[in-house]
Amino acid sequence: QVQLVESGGGLVQPGGSLRLSCAASGTYFRIEVMGWYRRESEKTRELVATITNGDSTNYADSVKGRFTISRDNAKNTVSLQMNNLKVEDTGVYYCNARTTVRSYWGQGTQVTVSS
Repeated sequence: QVQLVESGGGLVQPGGSLRLSCAASGTYFRIEVMGWYRRESEKTRELVATITNGDSTNYADSVKGRFTISRDNAKNTVSLQMNNLKVEDTGVYYCNARTTVRSYWGQGTQVTVSS
């Protein structure tokens, strides 16, 4: 089992920055991929960014050049640095961790970009 605790959401003006962090704990062999997703509808979440334990990254086209995902494998944390935020970045962001057997989700943290 993996427990994920997110922090760092909040309210920011357009053009501002926020940093999201997520810490994993629990009993597991190895987390293969960690990432951030944004709620798209009641039942779906869209990918924002992911990073493997080998530091390969993947970003949604809408955030490329503005967001940077990073990971500390020793501390089992993943962070998302969000710069030049836009109103359309507003939403609930979820931390995700994938082992070889299942996927785990955090509770979500609200990011609001508004003037």
